[in-house]
Amino acid sequence: MHFDASSIVPLYQQITTQFTAGILSGAFPEGEQVPSTTEVARAYALNPATVLRGMNALVDAGLLEKRRGIGMFVVAGAQAQLRQAAQADFFDQRVGAVVAEAKTLAIPKAALVAAIERGYEE
Repeated sequence: MHFDASSIVPLYQQITTQFTAGILSGAFPEGEQVPSTTEVARAYALNPATVLRGMNALVDAGLLEKRRGIGMFVVAGAQAQLRQAAQADFFDQRVGAVVAEAKTLAIPKAALVAAIERGYEE
């Protein structure tokens, strides 16, 4: 994990993003415990309250669950939930932009589809 205190992105959001990426990649498997707020704060010289704020955002999103006296764990289905959200974002943001650019360049739909299919074959 990497955190940039000079970034315009608040540290708690960077924490949320890093843990989300870890869940999505499988670095933090479903059902497994994630590092404690104290461990993360100590390892990266962060304020524990900031770390807790970022992790609580993941609890609120239903990706982590708190187990009293034990710690925080990745919930079952968290990876699928994140993958689905990332796919929706991909289609909304990137595919929409590609289609708009293709229309601007007068690229026929069939040519765009063929290019995508070639990309999958490579």
